[in-house]
Amino acid sequence: MSQEPLVLHEKDSRGVVTLTLNRPAAFNSLSEGMLAALQAALDRVRADATARVVVIAAAGRAFCAGHDLKEMRAEPSLDYYQRLFAQCAQVMLSIQQLPLPVIARVQGIATAAGCQLVAMCDLAVAARDTRFAVSGVNLGLFCSTPGVALSRNLGRKAAFEMLVTGEFISAEQARDKGLINRVAEPAELDAEVERLVASIVAKPAVALAAGKALFYRQLETGIQDAYADAGRTMACNMMDPAALEGVQAFIDKRPPAWAAKPADKH
Repeated sequence: MSQEPLVLHEKDSRGVVTLTLNRPAAFNSLSEGMLAALQAALDRVRADATARVVVIAAAGRAFCAGHDLKEMRAEPSLDYYQRLFAQCAQVMLSIQQLPLPVIARVQGIATAAGCQLVAMCDLAVAARDTRFAVSGVNLGLFCSTPGVALSRNLGRKAAFEMLVTGEFISAEQARDKGLINRVAEPAELDAEVERLVASIVAKPAVALAAGKALFYRQLETGIQDAYADAGRTMACNMMDPAALEGVQAFIDKRPPAWAAKPADKH
């Protein structure tokens, strides 16, 4: 019997790619195999010039319960742990470095590195009964790498409280703290994700790619350098045919006639 893929890959006619974590019996924990499969899936998306949006979803009752603790405990060496967390960090950075928006579709629980995965996605929609935590501290292991993502999405005190208490927060609390964007009833989760997807794919791919890259780049610089970088990025964006058409359409009081084919991202 052939083994199910650890990450399922689907793409619709609009270029919307859905990557589904597929270890439901293990709450989609991030084993070495799962991390490798997710990295390969993200690399595949990056090489696909027709991809417009990525949705990271999960099979079963949980989005992701973090690292596979049984696997981690089986090889307790500093070298192994450093390689594992470097592998995980590369996956997380690959999400941010993709030139298209990435949306987390979250249900059940998202804990530790699973919560980190939600935070690293550009956008996130969660079912109302979802719970979030960075609970490693309850086991004596401070969630340092999830803390990198949390501290860049939540307010400092909110992020630190989650890290030092390990307590669960609700979907509504996660939205209020800035971890996710939208909350939906469980039966309406896919419809809410689709509303967000539809709004994004209606926009020119070139503007989204340039904007996402600038958004994260400027966050890591001082405000003067950020404004200089943003000005250069916006000037280049303005010279793109999609932007010129969009502005002219606004002046003419008509819908923009954007090309259906997404711009080459390479």
